[in-house]
Amino acid sequence: MVFAAPGEALARAEELLGADPSPLHASVAHQVIGIWQRDFGDTRRALAHLRRARELAARADSAEREADVLATLGVALVHAGRTRDGLAAFEQGVARGTGHTRARVLYRRAYVWWVLGRHGEALEDVRRAVPVLRQADDVIWTARALTLRATVHLALGAVDRADADFTAAEALWDTTGQEHDKADAVESRGLAAFRSGDVPAALRLLDEAEERYAKLGTPTFMLTIRRCEVLMAAGLATEALAEADGAIAALDGIGGQSTRKAELLLVAARAARLAGDAQTSLARAALAVRLFAGQRRTWYETHARLVLLEARVATGRASGRLVADAAAVAERLAAFGAPAAPEASLLAGRIALGLGWTADAERHLAVAARSRHGGPPLARMTGWAAQALRARAAGSARGVLEACRRGLDVLDDHRMTLGASELRARATAQGAELAALAQRASLVSGGPRRLLVWSERWRATVLSAPPTRPPADPVLLTTMTAFRELAARADEARTDGGRPAPALEREQRRLEREIRSRTLHMRGEGPGDGGRFDVGRLLDRLGDDLRLVELAVLDGRVHVLLCGQGRVRRFEAGLLAEAEREAEHVQAGLRRLAHPGGEARLPLVEAAGARLQELLLGPAAAHLGNGPVVVVPPGRLHRVPWTLLPALRERVLSVSPSASSWLRAKETAPPPGGRQVLVRGPGLASGGAEVPELADQYEAVPLTRPGGEGPAGGATGVPDVPAGARADAVPADGRVTSVLEGDEARVPRVLRELDGAALAHIAAHGTFRADSPLFSSLRMADGPLIVHDFERLDRSPYRIILSCCDTARFASVGADELLGLVTALLPLGTAGVVACSAPVNDAAVVPLMLALHKGLDAGLSLAEALRDARAALPDDAVHRATGWAFSAFGAA
Repeated sequence: MVFAAPGEALARAEELLGADPSPLHASVAHQVIGIWQRDFGDTRRALAHLRRARELAARADSAEREADVLATLGVALVHAGRTRDGLAAFEQGVARGTGHTRARVLYRRAYVWWVLGRHGEALEDVRRAVPVLRQADDVIWTARALTLRATVHLALGAVDRADADFTAAEALWDTTGQEHDKADAVESRGLAAFRSGDVPAALRLLDEAEERYAKLGTPTFMLTIRRCEVLMAAGLATEALAEADGAIAALDGIGGQSTRKAELLLVAARAARLAGDAQTSLARAALAVRLFAGQRRTWYETHARLVLLEARVATGRASGRLVADAAAVAERLAAFGAPAAPEASLLAGRIALGLGWTADAERHLAVAARSRHGGPPLARMTGWAAQALRARAAGSARGVLEACRRGLDVLDDHRMTLGASELRARATAQGAELAALAQRASLVSGGPRRLLVWSERWRATVLSAPPTRPPADPVLLTTMTAFRELAARADEARTDGGRPAPALEREQRRLEREIRSRTLHMRGEGPGDGGRFDVGRLLDRLGDDLRLVELAVLDGRVHVLLCGQGRVRRFEAGLLAEAEREAEHVQAGLRRLAHPGGEARLPLVEAAGARLQELLLGPAAAHLGNGPVVVVPPGRLHRVPWTLLPALRERVLSVSPSASSWLRAKETAPPPGGRQVLVRGPGLASGGAEVPELADQYEAVPLTRPGGEGPAGGATGVPDVPAGARADAVPADGRVTSVLEGDEARVPRVLRELDGAALAHIAAHGTFRADSPLFSSLRMADGPLIVHDFERLDRSPYRIILSCCDTARFASVGADELLGLVTALLPLGTAGVVACSAPVNDAAVVPLMLALHKGLDAGLSLAEALRDARAALPDDAVHRATGWAFSAFGAA
């Protein structure tokens, strides 16, 4: 019962002890309390109760009872870090028990061998236990033994064997009422899914296991360790570090198991390293090494030493000693049969290369490269990275490019199993080294065209295919509605009282976590179309007048790839770090110019724009010609207001996350019918004043709603219009224009109107969430319209204008990916977006938007209309800054 219903078991054991039981029954009660404290509470109390349980078993003269208690005590001692005493208790337990009891003792000793990383001994004890347990028809303990054997198989990389044992164990659990063990089986299936490379399934199963444990009220430290491993594989290292550190604090708070603390420290060290926090990784790994060594857990100690070495290298401490240490770790991991052995060999080879020790590097890299032909995707990528480094050391640019291509193909296949756009974006970080190696090799040997191909190979790959549509999940839809209502109430509370409402905000964050969790469970629909970027096709589309400027960053320097007139030319510009600093100064200047009285800042902002041009375009600025320009910046430069650069200020200018994305936008056909949607959200300083004027500009003629006088939609060939819009219009050109404002500008209605529209204009407060970019939002009458909402559209509007602040802000994640409102729209059918990268003056936005629509109505593209609209604004600081803050994205 202590696993099926832990709280009830604890209460019944304490009740029994209060009733003056016999020594035999008291022994059982103390053992139950000891198990509860061992797994869910204070290890010291657990040891006291278990020692008392053994004394009572001896007094009862029951060798079988004493053997059973000794096994429980042995587990507790090992978890307390007293490995020698724990193993001695097991020796006594095996000697005292017979038959069925001994089999249970052997199972628990096998568990301890697994905790200690001694997998051969674990498999041997399970082999001896399972037949006896089966013969005794002990369903529960047989299922436990099969689950343990599967877990050991997973640690050794034998996924198929593990899957067979998990399947057999789950069939047995279905016949029992052991709810804790059932939850453990779900957790184990999540681990198996992760080991086989199915990250969405792993997250879904681990979340399900967590829900089951929560109902039982049991802590989930082992689950946290496994979930952190999956989060790291998904590119969510910062979250994994936060979860691991939180679990360590909770474990310390209850005096929990020393073994679990060491494992959590190891996970935290790995997460910190992947998150780029080398000092935290060093501290966590060093403590983990000490704990594992004291616990005599050589398997885990060796893994912790690998992370410690990686952290030292990340702090710049490369040395010959580190090569030797990494090689020793690799040998020990290989002897254990640990799947991490190639990582250690790769580390040793990489350090040796940095020191110029080519012979040593070749030896270690050759070992690591063997993993490229089999195993999970990330293990194969480790092998291809080693092969690429071998080729570079041998001076073979062709070999480098081939290895990088093969490795990134593995990553592409892995990415496309992920349904959530966030996971796809973050997963690209795994390929950053391969992409950088390929870019350097192509720069040396292949010329500008090849560099362009490799720049495109890993740029904005999340936009290469639409995200998987969120499932028709009623729980997800209900949660999103609740989130929207709660966010609206919290916003209203802040507006009315000027202070946040902590209870509302806590619940809002909980709902955000649930929405995000469910979307991360989505699995990708397939490997994609396999299309590759074609330089010739790009140059054909550009023709003689149009120029595309792609900025590639190699070793911190910006390289300008200027495409047009049938060729690709390369120019060197400035340092990326300097450009980023200058861009931040420009953003600060634009924020100041958004308010009256900031005119004195205008010359400083313009001078900063000139410095940005030198850093980002360099000599390429003199070769742009006189025609339109498309800029393709790296993710870290997404906040640059490109029209502030002198060479681009008077041009038709558009921005694209990648050349491939621009090509797709260029070749996207507008939807039939030309339907237009105007949306005005609440609380705007200008009141969204451009929306009613735009409605008049489009010469709106109200349609009679169903039940009234006038022509019905079906009778005239105009689509029926849902009731509730302010006005629907049929201008002379036959386009339908819907206007949603006031209470009609609610998220469900807005989404219905946006789906498949030719043009949408949304005037609403925009909020960018750097901490969670897919919760960036536009404020509607019933709450926030978030990126997750847009992803539910069958087809987002062909053109969309976002006339509010911060709608063109993104989070740069993964290798070179962007997450935000604009990037959510581009894979869903949107070919062009106008959005704003800085706070702007609301009143100054109105004339800009009216002039922009005037150009669109005359048949101009978004970029052409935006250029003309800027020119039509008054020539004062506020209006000029407003014009610079807006950019056209895409090609419509």
